[in-house]
Amino acid sequence: MTERKNLITKLSDDDYQTDILQDVSRTFALTIPQLPERLCRVVSNAYLLCRIADTIEDDKHMSSEQKTHFAEQFINVVNGEEEAKVFSEALYPLLSPTATAAEHDLIANTKPVIRITHSFNARQRAALERCVKIMAEGMARYQDAETLDGVADLNDMGQYCYYVAGVVGEMLTELFCDYCPAIDTQRNEMMKLAVSFGQGLQMTNILKDIWEDHHRGACWMPRDIFNKHGVDITNKMPGNNAKGFEDAYLELLSVAYGHLNNALEYTLNIPKEEIGLRKFCLWSIGMAVLTLEKIRQHPNFTSGQEVKITRLNVKITVFLTSIAVKNNAILRILFNYCGRKLTKIKN
Repeated sequence: MTERKNLITKLSDDDYQTDILQDVSRTFALTIPQLPERLCRVVSNAYLLCRIADTIEDDKHMSSEQKTHFAEQFINVVNGEEEAKVFSEALYPLLSPTATAAEHDLIANTKPVIRITHSFNARQRAALERCVKIMAEGMARYQDAETLDGVADLNDMGQYCYYVAGVVGEMLTELFCDYCPAIDTQRNEMMKLAVSFGQGLQMTNILKDIWEDHHRGACWMPRDIFNKHGVDITNKMPGNNAKGFEDAYLELLSVAYGHLNNALEYTLNIPKEEIGLRKFCLWSIGMAVLTLEKIRQHPNFTSGQEVKITRLNVKITVFLTSIAVKNNAILRILFNYCGRKLTKIKN
């Protein structure tokens, strides 16, 4: 840690932000640089703020009370009401050894991240502050729900997805509107789709990571969908489930695909001249659709690694969407083709 701190003193805040982003997220490290420079800086910062909130929530060594305390303190730090240094020095020693080195690094260096946060204009800061507050408070409400019993129903799953991803869609929309007056004129319409965009991406992650969550004692699957197919979600086991389990899973794939369709429509509302913004959205959507299709092909997978898309899939997604980035008709054709079998799933 001392070696890392010595390195940080030689980096500017922006250099640190760029550096740590590469370590905490491969996907966003790929998509965020496609944004225009001014947006790239604030979206990178927003992601790191969300990652700090997520690190608190995911920690397995801290009590619910400690997590709630640090979540509230972090909200105040982002709002400028408490010192980042005090927050990070109190939280860092309590982090679980299972937290990644990058997460330890990020918590230890919250201060340079917050300095960047506080450099943004009023609308940008308001968007970031609102997102962190809703996310941190929302995740705290669900921390005691981390059991193998799942959540009550699809609406409850949607509420969880809103706290961890839908609100991020709203935040990004505000940042896009601040950046581009043409997008700002469509703010209301895009806000209607923003939450669904976030839910589509989050549901994809939940469906892919079901067994990783299971091993740590958590489940975000809706009981009502599984009950309808005669399955008790509490008793699920990797590689050893009745056919009803597969049917319920396929139904959820279809629901997630529907949200990703809304994500595509959201993206097509972005002016065609804003190529970077479109790529930022399209690459995430494309990779999510391919993940859902891989799960459909291998419904009995026992690890997220088994349904993780390949680097070739990523390169093809980047290549095709980059070529068609300005052509809405072709983009719809690509989306429908990749998800053609997901739309045929019977609910």
